[in-house]
Amino acid sequence: MADRVHPRDSPPSSGEASTTSSSAHRNDLPLKPSHPVPEKPVPPPATYVIQVPKDQIYRYPPPENARRMQKLARRKPRRSCCCRCICWSLALLLLLIFLLAATAGVLYLIFRPQAPKYSVDSIAISGFNLTSVSSISPEFDVTIRAQNPNKKIGIYYETGSSVSVYYSDVDLCNGALPAFYQPSKNLTVFQMALKGSSILLKSSVHSALVAQQKSGTVPFKLNLKAPVKIKVGAVKTWTITVKVKCDLTVDSLTPAAKIVSEDCKYSVKLW
Repeated sequence: MADRVHPRDSPPSSGEASTTSSSAHRNDLPLKPSHPVPEKPVPPPATYVIQVPKDQIYRYPPPENARRMQKLARRKPRRSCCCRCICWSLALLLLLIFLLAATAGVLYLIFRPQAPKYSVDSIAISGFNLTSVSSISPEFDVTIRAQNPNKKIGIYYETGSSVSVYYSDVDLCNGALPAFYQPSKNLTVFQMALKGSSILLKSSVHSALVAQQKSGTVPFKLNLKAPVKIKVGAVKTWTITVKVKCDLTVDSLTPAAKIVSEDCKYSVKLW
């Protein structure tokens, strides 16, 4: 009796066998990636790469630099405050200078100030005894002309002035101006009596003075120093010092002396 052969027990056909073997062979092979993967660099032996975040590097200084960092952090606000104060001070100073310059310019345009003029009209000399080398007591009666050419400015001559006459750096006599007020567009002529006492001249100075008297050209220097206040409109300024220096040459040392030449220079000291 023949045995039955079931389909499941039948051997696979040649096509099926080849398909099965090929699929099994594919499953056994490793899968290849579609794109090549770059290989990571391999560090050399005995080398370690440590990655530290940047915020940790700057935020946490070494212990030995911690105090220094704290001091620097404290100084920054102080420096900034000092810089601000200096900048504000410079700005205020520049603003003040600008305002003063603008005010001075406006006042100059309004009042047109002019310097007063001084001159020596006449001089009378006595007390010179040059016949012998002895002490002298010279006296100078000087007439000075003061002119105020300003239209809207007056001048207050205050007490404390001084007038001196020199010959070859020797102080011969002294005096003072009278205190008075000189209005605008005014010409004032005043006389001063300058006196000196017991002045001993050196032999060289005495000889030069005798020779110059004979030639009729005796040079003197007259220095005037006066504290004044300027009246501008209804405002009176602070005390200003007026200085006048005159180089005079007279023909003789007598009460009838005449002025041969005269050169007066004027200056002002505001403070």
